[in-house]
Amino acid sequence: MKKRFLLTSFDTWLSDQDSNSSDDLLQEVSQVESLPHDLKFLRLLPVDVMLASSWVIQKVEELQPDYIICCGMAASRQRLSVEEGANQGTIFLPTVVNLEKLVLGTVATDISSDCGKFVCEGLYYAVLDYLQQSKLSTRCIFVHVPVLNQENLLVILADFLLIINNLALI
Repeated sequence: MKKRFLLTSFDTWLSDQDSNSSDDLLQEVSQVESLPHDLKFLRLLPVDVMLASSWVIQKVEELQPDYIICCGMAASRQRLSVEEGANQGTIFLPTVVNLEKLVLGTVATDISSDCGKFVCEGLYYAVLDYLQQSKLSTRCIFVHVPVLNQENLLVILADFLLIINNLALI
């Protein structure tokens, strides 16, 4: 049976941005035909914690995915970053996914403990909290995506596809 994934990305938030690298990556993933999983996309989320969270939670309730991969742009980073968890005030919610196993075999991916203080951390926290409160077995990770270019696109895409496949096995 195919594993069900929900993959999310954000819209741009600055007027000079042509695109958001998280959405650029999901566009590339959507064109890969050989994946043995059922991938559903919720792209171009509004850059607003409350709206984005409600859209994702609504989609989770509708699709009941096995896995959620939320993606956000990290323009200052050079590699993919899989986030350990998210903070809200003094409360830290970790992902239940074994990140060491998740990133096995990747070449351009780091495990990060800095989800940022922008909408990314707010969304990640809200989804982790929803899954915990609802006692769902759905597993969620957050991946920060660097700006994509000709030099890094193939390695970033390959790592992301490996992360999807590794997640399906955890």
